[in-house]
Amino acid sequence: MRKCLPCSALLATIFLASIVSAQQADRFAYAMTDVQNQNGHWVYLRILNMETGTFSGSLINGMADKQTAFDAVSKKQITDLGLNKMGFSEQPAFSSGVAALAYDSRHARVYYTPMFIDQLRYYDLKSQQVYYVTVPFSNSPIKSSDQGNIITRMTFAADGNGYALTNNGMQLIRFTTGKKPQITDLGGLVDDPANKGVSIHNSCSSYGGDMIADDDGNLYVFSARNNVFKVNIESRVATHLGVVSGLPNGFTINGAVVNENNQVVVGSAIESSSLFVLNTKTWSATPIKINGTVWHTSDLANGNLLVSGNKPKSNTVDVISGNNTGNTGDGRINIFPNPVTNNQFTIQFNELEAGNYTVQVTDVTGRQLLQQVVNITGDNQSQTIRLASSVAKGVYLVKVNDPVSKAVYSTKIVVQ
Repeated sequence: MRKCLPCSALLATIFLASIVSAQQADRFAYAMTDVQNQNGHWVYLRILNMETGTFSGSLINGMADKQTAFDAVSKKQITDLGLNKMGFSEQPAFSSGVAALAYDSRHARVYYTPMFIDQLRYYDLKSQQVYYVTVPFSNSPIKSSDQGNIITRMTFAADGNGYALTNNGMQLIRFTTGKKPQITDLGGLVDDPANKGVSIHNSCSSYGGDMIADDDGNLYVFSARNNVFKVNIESRVATHLGVVSGLPNGFTINGAVVNENNQVVVGSAIESSSLFVLNTKTWSATPIKINGTVWHTSDLANGNLLVSGNKPKSNTVDVISGNNTGNTGDGRINIFPNPVTNNQFTIQFNELEAGNYTVQVTDVTGRQLLQQVVNITGDNQSQTIRLASSVAKGVYLVKVNDPVSKAVYSTKIVVQ
């Protein structure tokens, strides 16, 4: 770590530089998976470490009948949940299964909508509670037999808003994340005349899949039939870019996310031999090495935007590179959210030996701000770390030591 700059100048430079990097460099994704790797029942939320190819244990049992739910506006507990018009219980967080996720890094929330319940919901990563936006989301409480009005694609765009898209492409829905969420139906997508007959509305080519966003006001739809469309949010024109090649037989793209190298990673709810990284120029796929179980995945989400190359590049240089230890832990430890909001973050411990682990947080000068002992008793365990309210915005180092004081994890966090 370099110390040749005055401390105040160093902190300012580090903070500005790291905000740019952190907003574009999530090395993880949230994954909605099945329960027993049996092609269905998408009710387990996991973390996928994209560097190591490792899935975490489940963060929440989305089918718990006694799930406590809160109103997203009033924050009061909801107690009158019953069956919806299609006969599904509204109480479980992921009731009827989930195929549309979006990660709101600003508030550390995972937004989603159950497939057969017309409601926007989110899982708060800080409180580990579930919140329901208790107004209709698509105004389609009864889902059509062809599943055309089911929402299976969702993401956050560069404007900070969330976007969701129905299977048939007839409803592009924008939602905000403030104290009183606003839901706006922007209308249907329009096929680009250059699409040569491949329509965004066609059930054979374009239903299902997932959606990501770039830094230039566009969405990218990956259909379950592996077609790729670029959608301009303002005009809602959908341009067919091609078909993904190199995927195994039976592979349907159901989840898509951008990794730290500005590549698209896709997963399938049907074929689970691997996840794949896509070349965005040729749309060819290459398998990713996965450690452990490759879970069938109905959706993926993180905070990364696809860098289009149309935006001016920043001239800021990240000065934290010298002797600072990078991420370690071989996928056994994950920290989220990063950047850190509300002065607290969660550490996910995966498959560590039982014992007392020490978490240390230091500033860029090495001054210790926090030391906390965490007792690990199970294979998958989460611990919320709360920093003092006096901790200023900036870059800090988090270290985790095992019971014999050997460092097992070290990474930078940005406190906003």
